[in-house]
Amino acid sequence: MSSTELPGVRSTAEPSAPAEAARVADGEQLRTVALPGLELAVRVRPPARTDLPPALFVHGLGGSSQNWSALMEQLADTVDGEALDLPGFGWSPPPGDRDYSVRAFARAVIRYLDAAGRGPVHLFGNSLGGAVSTRVAAARPDLVRSLTLVSPALPELRVQRSAVPTALLAVPGMAALLGRIAQGLTAEQRTRGVTELCYGDPARVTPEGFRNAVEEMERRMALPYFWESLTRSSRGIVDAYTLGGQHGLWRQAQRVLAPALLVYGGRDQLVSYRMAHKAAAAFRGSRLVCLPEAGHVAMMEYPEVVAAAFRELLKDTEDGRG
Repeated sequence: MSSTELPGVRSTAEPSAPAEAARVADGEQLRTVALPGLELAVRVRPPARTDLPPALFVHGLGGSSQNWSALMEQLADTVDGEALDLPGFGWSPPPGDRDYSVRAFARAVIRYLDAAGRGPVHLFGNSLGGAVSTRVAAARPDLVRSLTLVSPALPELRVQRSAVPTALLAVPGMAALLGRIAQGLTAEQRTRGVTELCYGDPARVTPEGFRNAVEEMERRMALPYFWESLTRSSRGIVDAYTLGGQHGLWRQAQRVLAPALLVYGGRDQLVSYRMAHKAAAAFRGSRLVCLPEAGHVAMMEYPEVVAAAFRELLKDTEDGRG
């Protein structure tokens, strides 16, 4: 469920609308979109051609739009890609109502798509962003032409032991305790721990990518709402897991009409690999890609593989076979 702030992006610092210190990959832009009561940072990669279909990428808990840079680069000749920083993450300020629920995040995505007039889009989601994207696709099928989920945070009966510390963030008072414990750790130590948790093979991270992630970790930890955003978002996931009936995430998955691509990692320590086939059965007509060596963020570890799988989905959908 967590991807706080992950290394792996080859990037350069360039001026941007949200902040001059924001880090963007070569060819990307970062801008701010202001809606009534909502402000979002949006990472944009100009498409190779003007006739490409729009796509929107939604990151996981503790992550940011930067987690999608490698995949957006791979798909620059296939989609017109944008990635959101969810409220309280990346360069987006926290929500004014302090609502970090999955429903609230879904509303933010829907409001952005409605305001931008870009729908229907090819919607991508990782972890928490996968749960958010599932709810968006179920509630507003007119906004989604395909759904690609990488290790989506869908309810599990038996949470993996390695995911327990993330789940504990939802316990009242636990964030303050973890914050005191973490005070003795350097940004480099924190980043290394997150990398080992989220990557199937941490050795795949480039030295430059790791340095950039340490810098971003330092920036994020200095924000006054850092722990609140993690805590309340964790509670939001737990609350979403406990919802039953038509509002439950598995029921929402069954309502999705768009063709779906599901990507799971065999070394994922946060979303169980054993959930892959249950998810494939829930999303009607979906296709499943399992990467035995990948961890929780396959789009960062194996962007070329995820991109190829998406292109295949797109080709088959256009040919009427998907």
